[in-house]
This record gives sequence, C-alpha cells and structure tokens, in this order.
Amino acid sequence: MSGELWKQPLEKLAPAIRAGKVSPVALTEVCLDRIANAGARLDSFIHVSPHALDAARVAEREIKAGKWRGPLHGIPIGVKDNYLTEDMPTTAGSTAPGLSFPLRDSTAAATLRKAGAVLIGKTRTHEFAWGNVTPPVCNPWDLTRVPSGSSGGSGAAVSAGLCVAALGSDTGGSIRMPAAACGTVGLKATFGRVSRDGIVPHSWSLDHAGPLTRTVADSALMMQVLAGYDAADPACQAQPVPDYSKALDRSVRGLTIGVCRNHFFDNVQEDVESAVEKAIADLAAAGAQVHELRIPLLEYGLGAIFAIELSSSTAYHDASLRAGRVPHYQPDVRMLVEMGRLVTGPDYLKAEQYRSALMEAYRKVFETVDVVIGPTTPITAWKRGEWTVQIAGKPESVLAASWRFTYPYSLTGLPAISVPCGFDRDGLPIGLQIAGRPFDETTVLRVAHAYERDHDWKDRWPQL
Repeated sequence: MSGELWKQPLEKLAPAIRAGKVSPVALTEVCLDRIANAGARLDSFIHVSPHALDAARVAEREIKAGKWRGPLHGIPIGVKDNYLTEDMPTTAGSTAPGLSFPLRDSTAAATLRKAGAVLIGKTRTHEFAWGNVTPPVCNPWDLTRVPSGSSGGSGAAVSAGLCVAALGSDTGGSIRMPAAACGTVGLKATFGRVSRDGIVPHSWSLDHAGPLTRTVADSALMMQVLAGYDAADPACQAQPVPDYSKALDRSVRGLTIGVCRNHFFDNVQEDVESAVEKAIADLAAAGAQVHELRIPLLEYGLGAIFAIELSSSTAYHDASLRAGRVPHYQPDVRMLVEMGRLVTGPDYLKAEQYRSALMEAYRKVFETVDVVIGPTTPITAWKRGEWTVQIAGKPESVLAASWRFTYPYSLTGLPAISVPCGFDRDGLPIGLQIAGRPFDETTVLRVAHAYERDHDWKDRWPQL
C-alpha cells in the first residue's frame, strides 16, 4: 500500500489487511509510535493499552489462517475514557478521590473486540463528558486552540492519525463538535441505535454513542459493527440494521435537502457561513433539490436541553454530592452538577413538553425533505482559556455557541453527522452537519459521502 500507513483510512486498510498487504502489527506499531511522539503534543490519550500489540499479533495470526472477522479486524481504535474496558482503567476524565469504575467491557468495546479491532488506548474526555473543551488536549491544527468536547481526545487522535478511528459519546453535540473542530467525520446515530451499556452516564435520555473517523465510508463501516439491539441498554431499539456501505455511492439526485434559515444561520462566523453555503450549492449542482424552511421552536431549545441535562447529571452524581466528592470535581463541572439542584419539577416537565413539540416539528419537516443541513457549529475552534467569542462583532459564550446547532438532534434523538467542508482564514476546519429521519442513517451517510467525494478536505492533514 502506497503512502504512510497512518494516513490511510479504514476503507482502504481493511481490504489491504485482509489481502496480507498490510500487517496489523505494523499498523499498530505505527500508531503507538505516533501516540508517543506526535501525539505527545496533543495529550489526547489518557491511557495507552499495554496489550495492543498482543491483540494485533492475534489478529494477524487469525487473518493469515483465513479467519478474517470483518473490516475492523486488526484496526487500531481509540476508546473514549467514559466507556468501560476490562483491561484498561476508566476515569471518565475525573481525578476526584473515591471514584471507581468496573473493569469490564462496555457493549461497544466488547463488540469491537469481537470484530477483531485492536483497542489501542483510552482517549481523554472532558470530566464526566460535561464540557466542550477537553483539557488538557490540544487541537492538532493549532496547539493553542481546543479540540472541543467532550470527545475531544477522540477527535484530536483521529485527526492526527494516532488511531484509525475512535469511539465518542454525544449528549448535546460531543461527537459532532470535536469532529467539526478537528476536521474529522463524527456520526451520532439515532437514539437507541447504538448501545450505551457500560458508558458512564451523563443524561439517560440524551446520551448517544458513535464513531469519529477520517471518512464517511469509515463511519459506515464502524456503524455496521456498533449498531444493533442490546437488551442491556433499555433505550436500544430492535430496528433492522441495513448495509450502511451499500448506498454510499448513490448520487444525491432525487433527494430533497432542507435548509433551515432560522437558528442554524443566525449569528454565524463569516467563514463558516460561506463554507456551508458553498456546500449547499455543491449538493444542488450534484442534483439535489434544495428546500428552504423555518422551525420557529428552535430558538427556545437550548434552555430546554440544558434543564434536562442538568437535572439528569445531578441525579447521577447524587451519591457523590452526598458523599462530599463533588467539591473535588473540576470547577466548571462542579458548578454544572450543583446547578442541577435548581431545576424544579415543573422546569423539567416544561423542557420535556418542549422536546415533544420539537420532535413533532421535525416529523413534519421530514415529510417534505430527506435531510436537513447546516453548519455543525457557528464557530471554529477557539483559543484555550477563551470563554467568549466574537461573532459578527457580538460577544457570545463559547459554551452556548459551541452546541447551539448540535443540540436539536441530541434533544430529538435524530441521526446527525458532521463532515469537513473547508477551512477558515486561520486554517481551522469547518464542519457541515447533515441530519435525517429516525433510523435513516443510510441517507445521512449517503449525502455526506456524496459531498465528501467531490472535495479533498479529508486528504488534508495537520502539521505536527
């Protein structure tokens, strides 16, 4: 295989490994070397598996013996540090004393192992998946900037070629935001499509699991393994799992793309808006019909998801609150956990009523369009330690701005993907968000792949 191994996407590595042209051991060694060297500048891994090379050797022997398990066999994959693993410690990004998590595999980790994947290490998460910064991780495109969060370690690791793919979790945007900030693909599937068993909870009705990858085709391959019913997660739905890769090469001709002009294009950085408008025009040129629409309810949603997330998180951390461990949390997370006590029963009920109304609004939208597209975030990666950002000359909290466009699809549980669609004037990646009908990840992936195929964004790499 030509080119540096670490730059090769899963879609090319898998057939090469199966054919014996690429060694899983050599690939794992390359990734481990990058984690130890280039990765040291990012600090994206909190734990590197001492068993990775052993797993790669087992995979190599199996493949040579004709026992190929599928496209993930022998592939080094990072695991966000809120997924339980039987052979690596889990911290959920916290150093608070008295916390411990079981040494067992989450369903996702177990599923990846069964598929022959090499779990190369645990990627850093913002503490308890509660933030949008993921300290101390740096953005590979600019080390002075954040990778966003909370799956910032996974986003940075995949972006820099430290692993071929990684697992993330998404409660309000925590897969898609790092994907946009780091220039990778991040897919949040429909709520109930991927098991969350063995993931440290954040918000039961909002938490999603999913992959971060280099390409859309790689996301399809990861989803093929991760998707499916799991009785251990009561939210999991027994929906048929389609062949996600099969429809990728279909054009967008005949599809209707919805562009919501309110909310998703309100108060957006100029470079972000320009890149997304160009992406819309490119998809239209490829044969898609563009339908402009409005969803007035969106302007009220950030408060609703915040109320649900705050109260859910506080409920999970109740034992820690009573045991006096919360003061040892990081200041930003401690504040949020304690704020959940201020959400009243009527507040929570109103938030859930809003969620139902928004879900109905989107149901009607998807009667006329196949997907809805817009920016993943209104801003590109901001500087470390920066808490406000200027957008069109107006200051806005980065906490609010970063997930302003991602939260609707966490709140409604609809599938959504972030795919690179350009760079701003500072050379920072810009993300295009594509959302679809419940359990229609196939169409979301199809549109994302059609856009990606006509551009070279995936072939650009940060200079580390």
